[in-house]
Amino acid sequence: MGSLHRMAVLCGMTVLLASAAAQAEDWQVVKEQDGIKVSLSEVAGSKYKAYQGVTVMKTTMAKLRALQEDVSGACAWIHECKSQKLLKHEGDKSWTYTQFNTPWPVKSRDSVLEVTTVEGADGSLTRNLKGVPKYLPEEPDYVRVTQVEGFWKFLPKGAGQVEVTYQVHTDPGGSVPSWLANKFVVDAPFNTLKALKERAEK
Repeated sequence: MGSLHRMAVLCGMTVLLASAAAQAEDWQVVKEQDGIKVSLSEVAGSKYKAYQGVTVMKTTMAKLRALQEDVSGACAWIHECKSQKLLKHEGDKSWTYTQFNTPWPVKSRDSVLEVTTVEGADGSLTRNLKGVPKYLPEEPDYVRVTQVEGFWKFLPKGAGQVEVTYQVHTDPGGSVPSWLANKFVVDAPFNTLKALKERAEK
């Protein structure tokens, strides 16, 4: 039993360490505009920063959920989204495929995500995002994003307002110039939240 217990403890520690490595710390605010705050954080073992965007929208949870669950329509407000489709839906999980625009000469990217929806006791809704690059065969004209980990969180604030947090760490795969990577981690949360806000508040 001793060895089994040690194995269990080691497995538990491994999971904790993996989880800690995926989580960013020490957020630094890099942009505050139009009621949207964007922060960045270093992630251990990665050359790419995690990004976080936070804003408060005058809307309802139902409207935000509908905008999120319209997978192909959501491409209209996701930063640099070229096309997006639902691959599968099962219980609280769904799988989506997205193609992204990238500036020349960088090859266009695509990603496959597993999205898990969790409803909190506080009325919140969290949609956890996890990259599953091997879920689909790679497309010849695209570089598959190798890692995505993050979430959307919607928290009711009363008086017809919802706090929206969008946090992601990604490894775009292949070669990406540092100027583009640095620009993307600011533009992605800001432009996505701004476009979502415009639609949610209509």
